[in-house]
Amino acid sequence: MENIVVGITGASGTVYAQRLLQIICRREYNIHLSISDAATLVIRQELGIDLDYSQQNLAQFLGYATDNITYYNNSDIGATIASSRYPIRAMIIVPCSMNTLCSVAHGISNNLIQRAASVTMKEGRKLIVVPRETPLSSIHLEAMLRLSSAGACILPAMPGFYHNPKTIADQVNFVVAKILDMLDMQHTLIPEWHGEEFINAADA
Repeated sequence: MENIVVGITGASGTVYAQRLLQIICRREYNIHLSISDAATLVIRQELGIDLDYSQQNLAQFLGYATDNITYYNNSDIGATIASSRYPIRAMIIVPCSMNTLCSVAHGISNNLIQRAASVTMKEGRKLIVVPRETPLSSIHLEAMLRLSSAGACILPAMPGFYHNPKTIADQVNFVVAKILDMLDMQHTLIPEWHGEEFINAADA
C-alpha cells in the first residue's frame, strides 16, 4: 500500500484533520501521523478529546479503531518519514499553523513534521499545506508564495457556500473534499458541479 503522511499542527481547525483521517483510513493506504504539542492542546479545546499518545490510541479521535495508522512523536527526527529513502505518495499538514508554514518555507526543520515536509518537497513529492489563519500578514503571504514557488500546494481552509451547506459538517467536508481532489482521490463529500445544477451525492 502507498504511504501518506499527515501532520497536525497547532492552528484552529483540527476537525479538518479528524475528518480527513476518518476518510483515508478506510482506504488502502498506510497513514503516518504526527501531531505537534500545540495541536494536542487545540484538539482538547476544539474537540474535547484528550489523546493518550503513550499508547498511540487514536480510536477516540477517529471515532473508530484502525490498524493502518502509524503514530510518531513530533520530536522523533529519526522516524522513517524523515528519510528521503522512505517512499511516500504525499504529505498533508492540516491544519497548518503559521509557525509551521513559515518554518518550512525557510528550510527550518526543528521537529518531525517540519523535517518530513522539507524532505517531501526536496524529493519532488506532493506537499499540501492547509493554513487556517486570518488576517494574514505580509510575512505569512510571502511564506506561502515561497512554498508555492517550491512546488507545495497552498490550500487554505476556506469553506465555500455554492453547495448550500446546512451544517458545520458540510463546511468541513467542503475543505476536506478539496484536499482529496488534490490527492486525486475519488469522493462524494460534496456534489459534483455541472453548470448550474448539482448532482445529488451522499457523504463518503
